[in-house]
Amino acid sequence: MTLIMPAPEPHILRARPALIAALRKILPAAQIIEEEAELRPYESDGLTAYAQRPLLAALPDTVEQVSAIHRLCSEMNIKVVPRGAGTSLSGGALPLADGLLLGLSRLNRILDIDLENRCVVAQPGVTNLGISNAVAHAGFYYAPDPSSQIACTIGGNVAENSGGVHCLKYGLTTNNLLGLEMVLMNGDIIRLGGRHLDAAGLDLLGIVTGSEGLLGVITEVTVRILPKPETAKALLLGFGSVEDAGACVAAIIGDGVIPGGMEMMDRLAILASDDFCNAGYPRDAEALLIVELDGVAAEVGALSARVRDIATDCGAQSLSESRSETERLAFWAGRKNAFPAMGRISPDYYCMDGTIPRGRLPQALARIRELSQAYGLRVANVFHAGDGNLHPLILYDANAPGELEKAEEFGAEILRMCVEVGGVLTGEHGVGVEKRDLMPVQFTDADLRQQQRLKCAFDPLGRLNPGKVFPVLHRCAELGRVHVHGGATRFPDLPRF
Repeated sequence: MTLIMPAPEPHILRARPALIAALRKILPAAQIIEEEAELRPYESDGLTAYAQRPLLAALPDTVEQVSAIHRLCSEMNIKVVPRGAGTSLSGGALPLADGLLLGLSRLNRILDIDLENRCVVAQPGVTNLGISNAVAHAGFYYAPDPSSQIACTIGGNVAENSGGVHCLKYGLTTNNLLGLEMVLMNGDIIRLGGRHLDAAGLDLLGIVTGSEGLLGVITEVTVRILPKPETAKALLLGFGSVEDAGACVAAIIGDGVIPGGMEMMDRLAILASDDFCNAGYPRDAEALLIVELDGVAAEVGALSARVRDIATDCGAQSLSESRSETERLAFWAGRKNAFPAMGRISPDYYCMDGTIPRGRLPQALARIRELSQAYGLRVANVFHAGDGNLHPLILYDANAPGELEKAEEFGAEILRMCVEVGGVLTGEHGVGVEKRDLMPVQFTDADLRQQQRLKCAFDPLGRLNPGKVFPVLHRCAELGRVHVHGGATRFPDLPRF
């Protein structure tokens, strides 16, 4: 895949000194990063295959500063790329050579803990796990838990609609988001939703969630918190084949059991994770299911027995149950550390993200095996089995000529397969630049144009995070506008009853 970003605009490069001078009127000098060496940490996000040093980086610590920076960049026609913790695996925070990188890590305070309304108001730089830690003393937690939750921030979670191992039962970010504050490209500050369960008007909150920084910059988030379950138990189910494990996933859901989490790992992932964490995984298994059940003790006990019976019927070769909270967390530690564990068995890996219908898991895994042989690259499969969100890890060596390109081609084939079997290009990592040029695989030209019209409504000059998501950039005027007389559209009088 050849990555093509919008060409740098020479007049912007010449305007750099004037931009720095103007930014110094908004921010302290220490919060403006302009030296080449100091800009290096911002040149890529978690998709490290691509890097680009930004024109400048600005690190505001108030909403008013974000608004002033947006107004300035609008006046000077400067592009803006928002960045949180930089854990994105799709290049969503990849900078532009002629754009300002807007770092939000200093907006990192929890503003309110409202136990009565079961919500937390936080700035975008608060980590995902930080929210749960802040309410743990009262017996609450924040349900979405991506594997990077110790580092990823809530603003980025909203931008990518992140999930995690417990999203099967408790939903993605969108299902746990109540409201947000956002700064538009022209500097306007708007609020969507609040602390209530529903809001009047169009569902702009739903539109912004997962919009990958294309519509506005999030400066405050209100999320739902939940009481911790009375008890939780994890089961390790080892199988002799991935097909048997896939059949067990379908059987558990088909029986009406909705686990708190249900994850699958193949043999390569099992061995690497167990070596890394000593999680106690069955090392002779070809596939492993981690099934967590939570709720009141009686319910968890009954559901555990049902899952054991289903697993036995599906040919499980080993069954283990956590006997303590420490052991339950140890079971999950292997899965949550599967990505770093790959660093012990491969110099580099490419973490994919696509979603398929649960019933197509065996077919999808068989196709991934075929592609692995065809490309000559190993792949470790770890994924959210309950909702079909695949995370194949393609192992390669970036120092070997051509291997990165081969890994990318392999990954593109996996994503095409996901769409072919009725799935989608991404489950939670987002499109960014990684999947941008594959968007026509899932969407027609008319689909993509309509999505860009929505961006035009928020950002008519296309200055906010350009070059992401859309494979072809159209000027808003090219997409067509509604022409009205007198500045407003008049509707006929409605009939009265």
